[in-house]
Amino acid sequence: MVKEAWCWIQYAGTTMNAQIKQIMNRLRELSDSDTAVHLRRFFKTGKGEYGEGDRFLGIRVPVIRQCVREYRAISLEYSTELLKSPFHEARLLALLIMVTKYSSAILNAEQKAIYRAYLGNTKFINSWDLVDCSAEQIVGAHLFLRDRKPIYRLVHSESLWERRIGIISTFHFIKRKDFPDTLECARLLLNDKEDLIHKATGWMLREVGKRDINAEEKFLARYYKQMPRTMLRYAIEKFPEKERLAYLHGTK
Repeated sequence: MVKEAWCWIQYAGTTMNAQIKQIMNRLRELSDSDTAVHLRRFFKTGKGEYGEGDRFLGIRVPVIRQCVREYRAISLEYSTELLKSPFHEARLLALLIMVTKYSSAILNAEQKAIYRAYLGNTKFINSWDLVDCSAEQIVGAHLFLRDRKPIYRLVHSESLWERRIGIISTFHFIKRKDFPDTLECARLLLNDKEDLIHKATGWMLREVGKRDINAEEKFLARYYKQMPRTMLRYAIEKFPEKERLAYLHGTK
């Protein structure tokens, strides 16, 4: 816990708005050292792991969601500042506040500002849970009726987390039975080296299949033999066992 304490001192010692300090002090009050240890293991923060160096206060997600209701009125500027925190829970809180702001925004200009702030700070959206709680609701929602080229820029990014933002953002389209961009992004990610991308892509293909099994099966018929094993397993998770085994054994 020594490193955590030092990290806290460093962050608290920076120039912060009084409201941000209030939020960080509230999060510190809610922190739990045993939970922090568990979360560091769960989110793979060891050397060489995907979450290397991430810091946790030890606060469960339901508690963070309660804080969203308490602090949702803070400005976008302060939400963005909170997103730059070294603490995972503070970044999660910032993103959930931004999601709430986007969904309740009345003016297009407000939504555009949130979208831009989000994509302008992707280096802080650096864990699968941070992506999964926000990409669909902000990036996907914003681009649904707009030019979707930004999704392809994300999918082609060198950043693991930006690529995950790209594919997960299409969940917004999937829920509206709009599948072409998800399927094209899945094709582009077939040769990705990251397991977290395989999981995300397989998950999105499975969601397509829930709504249109023919669309998923058409994609699988063409690509299943070259799909990474994890991606394929996620995509066919809900298939009948006989059919699922046929895909896994390459005999479909």
